[in-house]
Amino acid sequence: MNGFGQIGSRRAPDIVNFMKHNYRPDFTYADFAADFTAEFFNPDEWADIFKASGAGYVVLTSKHGEGFPNWPSSHSFNWNAKAVGPNRDLVGDLANAIRNKTDIKFGTYYCISEWLHPLYMKDKANNYTTQSFVLTKALPELYELVNKYKPEILWADLADGQGPASYYKSKEFLAWLFNDSPVKDSVVTNDRWCHECFCKHGGYKTCRDKWNPGKLQKFKWEDCMSVDRHSWGYRRNAPLDSYLDINQIISTFASTISCGGNMLMNIGPTKEGTIIPVFEERLRQFGSWLKINGEGVYGSVPWSHQNDFTTKNVWYTKKKTENDGTAVYAIMLTWPDDSVLVLGAPIPSQSTQVTMLGYEGTVNWISGPGGQGMNITLQNIPWNKLPSPWAWMLKLTNIAN
Repeated sequence: MNGFGQIGSRRAPDIVNFMKHNYRPDFTYADFAADFTAEFFNPDEWADIFKASGAGYVVLTSKHGEGFPNWPSSHSFNWNAKAVGPNRDLVGDLANAIRNKTDIKFGTYYCISEWLHPLYMKDKANNYTTQSFVLTKALPELYELVNKYKPEILWADLADGQGPASYYKSKEFLAWLFNDSPVKDSVVTNDRWCHECFCKHGGYKTCRDKWNPGKLQKFKWEDCMSVDRHSWGYRRNAPLDSYLDINQIISTFASTISCGGNMLMNIGPTKEGTIIPVFEERLRQFGSWLKINGEGVYGSVPWSHQNDFTTKNVWYTKKKTENDGTAVYAIMLTWPDDSVLVLGAPIPSQSTQVTMLGYEGTVNWISGPGGQGMNITLQNIPWNKLPSPWAWMLKLTNIAN
């Protein structure tokens, strides 16, 4: 079991052989639940890590495609985190820690279909003309989840990406969610409520996993990505090079916010309920970067340009300043050759100023040819005075565009 109920649905020969060599012949998937102990799960520690990461919201997998709720569901007898395995309310414990120790918004992921549930398989075989699974399992659990934990993000998903809105009663549920539920004035949802909903309908769009369009979108969107390149859950056999390093994470983040999106960074906890050191390190590194550069992130919006057309490793955001002006922030992902950053997008004015967030010294610049663009000189910044070892943010004020 890949940490808190996330499993893979593909049958691979190496997995089959591993099961043959390490488990008794009649071992079933349900037998894994007893091994999902979460004995070291400390929600306060998780909350501290998430707070240190600079996150604005957290989404916990409350139930994935195998159908195991991480709360004491009244609609999943003997197959939930209170009845077997951890013997505790994992959703409630984390929700309380997040809300008591941080100002982070708390969200829940819920997969509205299930790979192997007999009733879902029957409905699917009937081409979704029957609703046995939805009426007895999915909808009752969704109502229970919202009423009991009052999530501020409800992240829906489909285990196999199939099924129309009429089958899941998505319109009826969402009408209740936004009109009559206890979170009707605060909740937001994504776009995975039916197979035709992806990238079309939702409070914000996710379109597909690890979706990063690289250009400005006209709607609110999110790049849900994973620190492990190959898995959404914890893998005991994962090699170090399967994890994104902090430079790659910041690069993904920079392109996402420059194009108007949010980034949801996935980490998979262990079956013991811990966040492994490499995931914790990435989160804390990201948070330390945000402490320095958050001015150009929190509350920022896309600029007229996203990626600089001269220097491709620079992404932009903008933000109103205290004196009703506008500051443009250039996220520089790599240090430029000869310590001179050549930007093509900005048009400077005589009063343009350039600073580096986290650095107290001055940053000099000259106009590019014909007054278009800027050549920013960084030679006078000593390496031991750089505010961060990864990616730097330049603040440009009083530019003409």
